[in-house]
Amino acid sequence: MIIVRDKIETLLQNAGLPSDNDVNSILKKALELKGLSLEEIAVLLNVGAYGHTPLQKSVLKAAGQVKDKVFGRRVVLFAPLYLSNECVNNCLYCGFRMENREAARKTLTVEEAVKEAKALVSKGYKRLLLVAAENPAKSNVNYILDVVKAIYSETDIRVLHLNAAPMPVGDLKRLKCAGVGVFQVFQETYHRETYEKMHPSGMKRGYDYRLSAMDRAIEAGFDDLGIGALLGLYDWRFDLLATVSHAHYLKERYGIWPHTISVPRLRPASGSPLTSPPFPVSDEEFKLIVALYRLAVPTAGVVVSTRESAELRREVLSVGASQISAGSRTEPGGYDSDEGRYEASQFDIDDDRSLDEVIEDVAKLGYMPSLCTSCYRVGRTGKDFHELAGSGNIKEYCSANAILTLKEYILDSANGSMAACEEAIRKEIEGMTDGEFKEGVDERLSRIEAGE
Repeated sequence: MIIVRDKIETLLQNAGLPSDNDVNSILKKALELKGLSLEEIAVLLNVGAYGHTPLQKSVLKAAGQVKDKVFGRRVVLFAPLYLSNECVNNCLYCGFRMENREAARKTLTVEEAVKEAKALVSKGYKRLLLVAAENPAKSNVNYILDVVKAIYSETDIRVLHLNAAPMPVGDLKRLKCAGVGVFQVFQETYHRETYEKMHPSGMKRGYDYRLSAMDRAIEAGFDDLGIGALLGLYDWRFDLLATVSHAHYLKERYGIWPHTISVPRLRPASGSPLTSPPFPVSDEEFKLIVALYRLAVPTAGVVVSTRESAELRREVLSVGASQISAGSRTEPGGYDSDEGRYEASQFDIDDDRSLDEVIEDVAKLGYMPSLCTSCYRVGRTGKDFHELAGSGNIKEYCSANAILTLKEYILDSANGSMAACEEAIRKEIEGMTDGEFKEGVDERLSRIEAGE
């Protein structure tokens, strides 16, 4: 089974305040990049309870150390490109819901999607996450394929990931062949009764079909998968353990860890009947969730979006987050015009800074902004990626490619971030210990600067 509800609920019922010895023993294992079991994560759930902040600080610190061991200082940046908000589902938390009469509906034409991608290229993006509402008549697989092929052929975007509805294996095979990198489906909540309550009608109502989306993606040839739960719909402890359980299932059955675990938190959405989260998640709890995902699946990209504030996103970079979106718009057509179309958005964003502002901030915090897509282009994906990452060897590639893509960004798109980017590159090169690797980076930097 993908998740065993009884096991998760028993772990939650038995979870109490952990001892220092228990926590230290678990963190020692985590720092060896071995990941953590469901039982071990359950022990760590309550480190912040009863005012026991020293234990929580230990967990957060360990998560930051694990992230550094796996990926080094690099922080991957990307943007979502929303293709459609014409949806047949009626999710109670979403601005795209079918019964939302306030939403201005739009499905981009292929030409409009290319214009959006070109606008993002001009800002410096190299990777995009395509997002499509579920609507067989508007955003079916043929439409998505046409968009993917057109963006690849007519723009300089290097890799496209996809967040879309669960699909049959045949459709997924076509998307994989077209060059889609990560296929992403969020379960929203793994608690069946809450899932059914939050999805009263539409194709998305089928809990089990959605839960098995990753199985079909793997059968279709995808080896980079994205999972996650929408925090705030149900008890975050349950959904965290269920998400980790899903990750373990994929590893045990297929030998593949999820490539990304996203950490979206419920935000206000125009036209949503939910005026507040049914199960609120505090900022301190949010940071702990990010940290626990990092400790549980050390090689996964832990993704935090612009749903969160700039300040909180700064903080989670030190406790395990390794990928963040920037300059996001959550409505179709939001990039090619200076005028936002927020009446058509999926949810409200909290961090509205531009890519350049986020890159400058990330660099000044001491991290290495990365627009890299190299792993997808050379086939360093799936098991190969996770084996390199789990041994601590992927960060050499991450460092080199972050340097090169940041130099491209400086030359092509940077505005106020130039000085911070140059300093980040200098520090990253200075920290390289492999002389031959460093020479290769220097040589490629020279070629980029020469316009090659």
